[in-house]
Amino acid sequence: MAEKNISLANRAYTIIKENIMNLTYPPGMTLTEAKLTKELGMSRSPVRSAIQMLQNEGLIVSDYYKSMMVKEITDEDITEIYQIRELFEGAAFELIFTSGRYEEYSYRIEEKVVRMCATAGDLYNWELADAAMHREIISIFENERINRIYENNLTELVRIGQYSIKNGMAIPKTNDNLKKMIQYMRKGNYEKAFAILKADHFGTGKSAALNGPRNI
Repeated sequence: MAEKNISLANRAYTIIKENIMNLTYPPGMTLTEAKLTKELGMSRSPVRSAIQMLQNEGLIVSDYYKSMMVKEITDEDITEIYQIRELFEGAAFELIFTSGRYEEYSYRIEEKVVRMCATAGDLYNWELADAAMHREIISIFENERINRIYENNLTELVRIGQYSIKNGMAIPKTNDNLKKMIQYMRKGNYEKAFAILKADHFGTGKSAALNGPRNI
């Protein structure tokens, strides 16, 4: 019986977390045990365990009156996430060229961009593919600590990325620009390749997320 409850709790955790990541449960949305048990078709015990796990991760928060809601995304969150991304990926992209591995990485990144193009009609899965593309860039470091930073912030990266798209960052244009970036990488042209990454993923993405509405 205990194993069944653990299995149900893990299933509830997975479903609720995905609903938070794909904005089915948007930032600031009020959640209750009753609502979640009804939607998941489960008893309160596994749902309560799932809620506790998500509270420990900071994705569900409680206020003074014990009401629960999905963690808001603030301007500070967006600024900090993009600062992390720019610092790590900027240095990683430069290392890809200075180490002479730009052709190799052009093909590795292209694999992720192909996935992005295949999921262009599905915002959530496109964002997951986009996150995989960014993780491919930082893989040049071969640094598990940096990898964990990205994994620990994956939910925020994906949620914020969806704001960027819904508020002005166009998927087809982004995909086309990444294809151009890959071609510049093949030619060993760091300046033009990095200019695309910087403009699309450090500039437009951040501005759209900061300036657009959050109640989506």
